[in-house]
Amino acid sequence: MVYRKIKRILDIILSLIGLIIISPLLIIVAIAIKLESKGPIIFKQDRLGLYGEVFKIYKFRSMCVGAEKGGVYETKGDSRVTRIGKFIRKTSIDEFPQFFNIIKGDMSIIGPRPTLTYHPWPLAEYTEFQKKRFKVRPGVTGWAQINGRKDVPWDRRIEYDVEYVENLSFTFDIKIFLRTILKVIAMKDNVNVRETAGSTSMKVQETISTSTIEERRKK
Repeated sequence: MVYRKIKRILDIILSLIGLIIISPLLIIVAIAIKLESKGPIIFKQDRLGLYGEVFKIYKFRSMCVGAEKGGVYETKGDSRVTRIGKFIRKTSIDEFPQFFNIIKGDMSIIGPRPTLTYHPWPLAEYTEFQKKRFKVRPGVTGWAQINGRKDVPWDRRIEYDVEYVENLSFTFDIKIFLRTILKVIAMKDNVNVRETAGSTSMKVQETISTSTIEERRKK
């Protein structure tokens, strides 16, 4: 598809422009994170990308070191989230380092959000229908995110993702982009209000060794 090639070019150009424009903000946030709590500025986590390949996603660290001991899901008033972390999560600034993922080719601006390697379930446990979501690069925002984001069960999220892949177009991307801006301004659906993964993922989580728990401090 011609648009896929154009989309990649637009991703690179817009990401470079975006990084130049917000670079002062990135520096300020990085300094604030470092001054407030010990630990790395950037949080890195394994995610499933194009064709199910694993890559490292970048985010500003918004939780204190050792946050995984308090559980997987962030909730309202979660004490594990730092003061600067609350702000950058609420405003989605914690996602800005993903511009580097886009430039590297790991991600796109618009696409299905990249899932963890084991959550909601391992790649091998996705159905053939669900695996269609991996036919495009994952995005910073996507069709599922503007239709409920963290308050949508995983089966439904993936249905939205597949719907996006099957209807990929420039106009669809523009629609998602504009609605994402409205969501960010309104600061809606950016906190997990319940465990959105179904019983299948819960079963998977029970079998994960404790050595991987650290990876799960933020979805």
